[in-house]
Amino acid sequence: MGFYHDRILPCLIHLTMRQQNLVPYRQRVISAAEGRILEVGVGSGLNLPFYSDKAGHVFALDPSQRLLDRAQRERGRAKCPVDLLEGSAEAIPLQDRTVDTVVTTWTLCTIPAVVGALGEMRRVLRPGGQLLFVEHGRSPDEAVRRWQDRLTPAWKCIGGGCHLNRAITALIETAGFHIDHLETGYMKGPKPMTFMYEGRASP
Repeated sequence: MGFYHDRILPCLIHLTMRQQNLVPYRQRVISAAEGRILEVGVGSGLNLPFYSDKAGHVFALDPSQRLLDRAQRERGRAKCPVDLLEGSAEAIPLQDRTVDTVVTTWTLCTIPAVVGALGEMRRVLRPGGQLLFVEHGRSPDEAVRRWQDRLTPAWKCIGGGCHLNRAITALIETAGFHIDHLETGYMKGPKPMTFMYEGRASP
């Protein structure tokens, strides 16, 4: 399991997240980030080229050093300074109220203590700040939900802890955020894996 997690899984994550059908989501969510930004789960850095001129500085956090090594290659394509940080979303290495925007893209599905991690994101946000997110998660369709529940135990093992059945908006609200804008729907692909939540929340 150690070899798979350390060597194979980072490559699989990078290849999976390079799908072209994810690009429109990245363009919409990342271009809305502004000021001092914390990206939680930066992975191999595929979002970095999409930050706009409104971005002042990006703190790019990920627990995988191998993925951060890949993100280093994308760093030069960003329009603003980027600090790559190895660490956990459950213990964000930033001071209270020091960022204007927190970004998560297909990240909340894998964090073990996800409500605690969202609490950490709220802690580092300044008053008036925003959480921008695009995540896959629990479907509103009962038949799809049943498949999500059946598949998640095995999917977590091969997908680095990825849950197919997390109710994203409920988790965000439980952590003390208010959902300001939300769009949901299926992306092209198998329905248990492709129900998307895209939106903005405030602390």
